[in-house]
Amino acid sequence: MIDLSLESARKLVENLDANILEQDTGEPHFKDPNVKPFPLEKEGFRLIKEVKSGRRLAFVDGGNQQIIGAPNFSIQLNRVHTCIWDGKEKINLSLPRIEFFSATYSTFKNDEIYFETILIPAAPEFKKYLPAARNLSFNSFERSIMNGNQRADIERVASIARRFTEWKFASIITEFLSQGDILVMDGTLQTSFKNESIYLQGLERASKKQGVILSGLSKTSALFTTTGQSLLGAVNKLSEDYNIKREWYYPIAESMSKDHNVIMLAVKLNPSAERIFRYEIQRDQFKALSELQLNETLTELVKNSTDITMPGYPYGLLDVDRFARVSINELEYYRGIILSQISKIGKLGKFARHMRANDAHNIMNMLVRK
Repeated sequence: MIDLSLESARKLVENLDANILEQDTGEPHFKDPNVKPFPLEKEGFRLIKEVKSGRRLAFVDGGNQQIIGAPNFSIQLNRVHTCIWDGKEKINLSLPRIEFFSATYSTFKNDEIYFETILIPAAPEFKKYLPAARNLSFNSFERSIMNGNQRADIERVASIARRFTEWKFASIITEFLSQGDILVMDGTLQTSFKNESIYLQGLERASKKQGVILSGLSKTSALFTTTGQSLLGAVNKLSEDYNIKREWYYPIAESMSKDHNVIMLAVKLNPSAERIFRYEIQRDQFKALSELQLNETLTELVKNSTDITMPGYPYGLLDVDRFARVSINELEYYRGIILSQISKIGKLGKFARHMRANDAHNIMNMLVRK
């Protein structure tokens, strides 16, 4: 093993620093022709004006982890949860935390390897929240799921069931909301996988029917400017250059495709926040909002973003993540149950043969730890 010396580390940092230029922020850069970027300028910053309203916030997030897997199958535990807030008060509507098991497996048909997924709800009443199995069938060389130019990884494909469930569950949650309430998804309002738009468009229809504002807030962003800078980093630097101290929003771009029909904003939701976030609102709904209504919406997010553990990030998303997360201890528990059932039907050898195809790395890690 080669130690990274202090001198080598210093040279590395100095060279990197010289190549991350900040004198020119450039403009937002999107390769998608359906996205219209807005210029980066002082006039783009809008202070969020506090407006009292009766709007409520609903947050939706999900989590999943593989219990056991091999190159040709992946058994996962999946969760999707929601919480609803009225100002700083959490509302108890006894909404369920959706839990289900999924088993994604490979099969050969039409001279190709396909991935299919079986869904087993943890309770019968959860079945209505789950996507249709026919929408979880993928050619392993389907462009939207491939890893570069390589065949799709089955563990990643298995996670699609949870993603589709988030959209479908959220569309049902709109029934518990009222005109003007705000639904906040964890992440963007952009689809990535084949058949995913079926569920996003269903959510858009349900939101519009109820008059619920559909939005999404991302913890991370990989957007860039035309000079190679992080777009959110560039916007944040501009706010510092212009000495903007309060909560603000900045329109970044307008996306006009059926798979991503939004207005993108950068938002700072707390004066002491060190981070700003990418926030999206469904485009048609954003266009229909008056300045007062937009400030009502953002005021509710500001009120929910005062937790000292992460100021500027909605506590509702932290809360829903906590309930949707799948822990390592749970995986060990369910792994024992699944393996015991495999053993019970006398097929442990059959499954183990496939699992050994990709567990050498785990064994090496255990040997090193010893």
